[in-house]
Amino acid sequence: MLSKPRADLKPNTLDFERLPLVKPTGFREYDARWLFPQEINLQGLNALGLGLAVIFERRKVPKRIVVGHDFRWYSSSVKQGLMTGLLAGGFEVHDIGLAMSPMAYFAQFALDVPGVAMVTASHNDNGWTGIKMGLNRPLTFGPEEMSELKEIVLSGAYADAAKNGGGRYIYVSDLYDRYAKALTDRPKYKRKMRVVAACGNGTAGAFAPKILEALGLEVIPLDAELDHTFPNYNPNPEDMKMLHAMSAAVMKHKADVGLGFDGDGDRCGIVDNEGHEIFADTVGVMLARDLSAVYPNATFVADVKSTGLFMTDPVLQANGAKALYWKTGHSYMKRYTHEQRALVGFEKSGHYFFQPPLGRGYDDGLVAAIAVCDMLERAPGKTVADLRRALPKTYQSPTMSPHCDDEKKYGIVDKIVAQFEAAAKKGEKVAGQKIRDLVTVNGVRVTLEDGTWGLVRASSNKPELVVVVESPVSEANRNAMFADIKARFAAFPEIGKFNQEL
Repeated sequence: MLSKPRADLKPNTLDFERLPLVKPTGFREYDARWLFPQEINLQGLNALGLGLAVIFERRKVPKRIVVGHDFRWYSSSVKQGLMTGLLAGGFEVHDIGLAMSPMAYFAQFALDVPGVAMVTASHNDNGWTGIKMGLNRPLTFGPEEMSELKEIVLSGAYADAAKNGGGRYIYVSDLYDRYAKALTDRPKYKRKMRVVAACGNGTAGAFAPKILEALGLEVIPLDAELDHTFPNYNPNPEDMKMLHAMSAAVMKHKADVGLGFDGDGDRCGIVDNEGHEIFADTVGVMLARDLSAVYPNATFVADVKSTGLFMTDPVLQANGAKALYWKTGHSYMKRYTHEQRALVGFEKSGHYFFQPPLGRGYDDGLVAAIAVCDMLERAPGKTVADLRRALPKTYQSPTMSPHCDDEKKYGIVDKIVAQFEAAAKKGEKVAGQKIRDLVTVNGVRVTLEDGTWGLVRASSNKPELVVVVESPVSEANRNAMFADIKARFAAFPEIGKFNQEL
C-alpha cells in the first residue's frame, strides 16, 4: 500500500525512490503546480491519481477521465506516474498523448468522458509541472475541490481507492484529427490574411500553424519548433519578450496580425499590423465590440486585472452590452461566465471563454485566434491597428509580478488590502487622489477619482504577487499609481524583485 506522502524527501536518496513526495504548496487555488522532482516525485503522482479517485467516488461521478501532457521533457513521465495512480484507483483512462490543454477539454465532449487531468505547467518556467483537473465539463476544479483533494492526498486517505482496482487504459490516436476538424469544418476566409503564429517552442507549435493554414490563412510560424528548453523566450503572451519577438516578425513579414500562444495553448496574445503589442484585455474590448454588434444586449465577463473600458466604452453601451468583473483565474472565470450565461469571458492573461454558439465554454487559444480573424473578416478595409485606435485611449501596464513565497503571499496581500481599506475610510490620498472605489473580490483593485486604478493580488499558480495599473487620463497618473504600490511593497522584505516593470 502507498504510504502517506511526505514533504521533506530529497532526490538521490533511498526514501525519495520508495516513498511519495508531495509538497503542500503545490495545491493551488484551482489547479496544481510543483517543481519536478524537488516538490513532487512519481510516487507522489501515484498518490494524486488515487486522491482523484476518492474525489470522483464521493461525488458519484463515473471514473472515466481524459489525460494528456504538454511538451516538456519530463511531462510524459509525470503523466505516467499520475496514470498509475488513476488506474490503481479504478479509472478508465483515455490517453490523448501530446496535446494542448483545450484539446483535453475538447476530448471530454468528443469522447463523452466526464473527467480531465491535463499534465502541464502552462507558461511556468522549465522545471515546473502541474495538472489542470475537472469532473464537470466544461468546468475545472475550484478552491473547494482543490482543498478536498489536498486533504485526501496529504493525509493518505486514499487506501480504499487503491483496493478497488479495475482500471482500464485506452490510447486515443485520432484526437488531434477530431479537434482540427471541429475548428476547421467551416468556410475558409474570403479576406486574404497573413498571420504570424508565435508558439515559443511550446506545445502549440505542433498544432496551431496547421489549423490556421487549414482555415485559408497565410501562416508565418515563429518559434514553432518543439524545444522543451524554450531557447528564445518563455511561451507566455503576457511576457514583453515574447510580444517584442512577435512585433518584430509582424513588421518583417508585413503580416496582418501576430497571434501568440502560451505553453499549453489555452491563451492567445495579439500584436497588430503596425507591430503594436495589444494587451489581451484590450483585445477583449475589441472583440466585445465586434460580437455585441452581432449579438445585441450580450453579457461579457472580465477579470479584475482587466481594463475599465468594458464598463465605459460607448460602443459597448450603444450595443446594449453588459459587463461584469470577476476573480482572476481560468477556473473562476470559466465557472462565472458559465453561471452568468455570458457570451464571452475575457481575462487579461489571454484566457478567453467563448460560450455557445461560439465555443464550449473552456479556454482555447485557437478559438480566440479564430475570433480575431473573424473580427477582421467582418471589418473589410480596416486593420487591427484601425480597430485598436477606435477605442478610447487608456494608459495600461503589462502584468508585473514580484517574487513572494507561496507560504507568505496571501498574508501580505491581506495586509495591503487592509492598508487601502484604512486609507479609503480616512479619506487619505493615494497617488495624489482620493479613493473612489475598492473591489476586494480578489486581492484589491483600487480606483481613484479620475478612474486611474491599481490591482494587487496573489498569483494563483506561482510564488508571486500580481500588479496591474491603468489610467484613462495620463501615463503620469498610471505611473503614480504604480509608484504608490511599489512604495507599499518596500515595507515587506518578503517581496522580491519584479519580473518586469513600467
